[in-house]
Amino acid sequence: MTTLAEFMIIAGADNRPPMLEKSLYDSWKSRMKLYIGNQENGRMIFNSVQNGPLVWHTVVEEDGTTRTKRYEELSVAEKLQADCDLKATNIVLQGLPPDVYAIVNHHKVAKEIWDRVKLLMQGTKLSLQEKECKLYDEFDKFSFVANYNQSPS
Repeated sequence: MTTLAEFMIIAGADNRPPMLEKSLYDSWKSRMKLYIGNQENGRMIFNSVQNGPLVWHTVVEEDGTTRTKRYEELSVAEKLQADCDLKATNIVLQGLPPDVYAIVNHHKVAKEIWDRVKLLMQGTKLSLQEKECKLYDEFDKFSFVANYNQSPS
């Protein structure tokens, strides 16, 4: 018999993209790629994230004006790609915390959102040397306080 906890794990395992943690951008990026790849038409969705959406062809009207094709006029393959473009945008947006979402939600194309998040997270990423320096500083502060508290009054 399946428990409620097992149902929750099963339900949440595949229906929600991984949530971005700002300090773990590279991990999020690789988990998002795996999540997208596991979706129906995952390659097409990931292609949309990497290369941008389908460019809709134009139609020349009888009066000589040019307009973009409507969804109904697209071929079956083009409709599938257009649907995957929309799904790509939704997947990427769903994987963002509210503060990052608020910054990028005006973009309607998955590639633009993906690139913008990458730029935002590059500003928060510390290099290994910076992390090491912060760790030494914390240790020095800790040592100073420990020695100060142990010194005779």
